[in-house]
Amino acid sequence: MNVQSPLLSVRDLKVWFDIKRQGAMPWTPVDKLKAVDGIDFDLMPGETLGIVGESGCGKSTLARAIMRMVPAEAGTVLWLGNDLLQLNKHDMREHRKEMQMIFQDPLASLNPRMTIGQIVAEPLTTHHPNLSASEVKDRVREVLDRVGILPNMINRYPHEFSGGQCQRIGIARALIVKPQLIICDEPVSALDVSIQAQVINLLMEIQEEMGLSLIFIAHDLSVVKHISTRVMVLYLGNVVEISESAQLYRSPGHPYTEALISAVPIPDPNAEASKEVMILDADLPSPLNPPSGCVFRTRCPIAGPECAETKPPLTDRGNGQQVACHKR
Repeated sequence: MNVQSPLLSVRDLKVWFDIKRQGAMPWTPVDKLKAVDGIDFDLMPGETLGIVGESGCGKSTLARAIMRMVPAEAGTVLWLGNDLLQLNKHDMREHRKEMQMIFQDPLASLNPRMTIGQIVAEPLTTHHPNLSASEVKDRVREVLDRVGILPNMINRYPHEFSGGQCQRIGIARALIVKPQLIICDEPVSALDVSIQAQVINLLMEIQEEMGLSLIFIAHDLSVVKHISTRVMVLYLGNVVEISESAQLYRSPGHPYTEALISAVPIPDPNAEASKEVMILDADLPSPLNPPSGCVFRTRCPIAGPECAETKPPLTDRGNGQQVACHKR
C-alpha cells in the first residue's frame, strides 16, 4: 500500500436534499433525502478508486459533492490539505484546474453550438487566460491527437461524431489543463462493449503517462475490476465495504458485495450455468426513510436483532479490506 499522504481525504461527507411533499402547506416541515450519509475514504496519488452500487445509492452525488457541484450538508473534503467545502468561489476556482470530470452521456456533456476545438480549449482559456491563441490551438491539437481524434477535425461539431468519439473529446477536455485527479462518472455506460474497452484502455494509458489519480464510478463490476486499484461499495448513501480490488472479487466481506459479484456474468457458459446467484428479495428502501441501524438489514440474509439497533462502523479486516457489518 502507498505510504504517501492522501491526495484526497473525505470525512463524514453528507449530502441531504430537502423534499417538499406534494400538496403540503408552506409551514409543513420538509423531508430530508439522505443521498450521501457520512462517507469516509482516502485517495492516494496515482490510485484508481472504483465506486459501485445500485442506481440511487449516491455514487454520482458523492462525485458532484467533491467537485462542489452540489452543496454538502456536513463533512470535510481535504484536497492536498485544503478543505474544499470551506473555500470561497475564487479559491475553489483555482483548485478546479487540478480536478476535472468526465460525464456519463458523452454527447449531452458537449455544447452543440461549439466546435470541438472550442469545447476542448474552454478549460484552458478559463484557467490560463495569458496563453496566446496559437498556444491554445497547439495544445488543443496535441491533446486531441493523444485521445485518438484527428487534429483536422478541430472545427467540427459534436453531432458529427460517434458516442465513443464524443467521450474521447470529453477526456481531452478534462486533460487539457493537466489535472491531478479525474472523476469518471460512469463514462462508458452509454457506449458499446467494444468501444468501452477502447475508452478504458485509453484512460489507463493516460493515467500511467501523467501519474493521474482516478475516481471511477460504474455499474459494471467487470469494468471496475479491470481499472481499479481499490473498490468502494455504496448502499443507500453509505459505504458498506472498501477493499483492494483483487481481494474484493476473491473474497467479498459484505453480503451486499457478495450479491453484486454473484450477478456478474461469467464468459464460460458452463460456469455461468452452475454458479449460485444471490437474490435480494426485498425492494431497495427509500432514502427518505432509510432503515434504522444497518441500512442493508431489510434485504440482508444474515441480519440479526443487533442490525436494527446500531449502524455498523467500517472495521478493518486485514488485507486492505474494511467492512461495515455486525455479522462479519
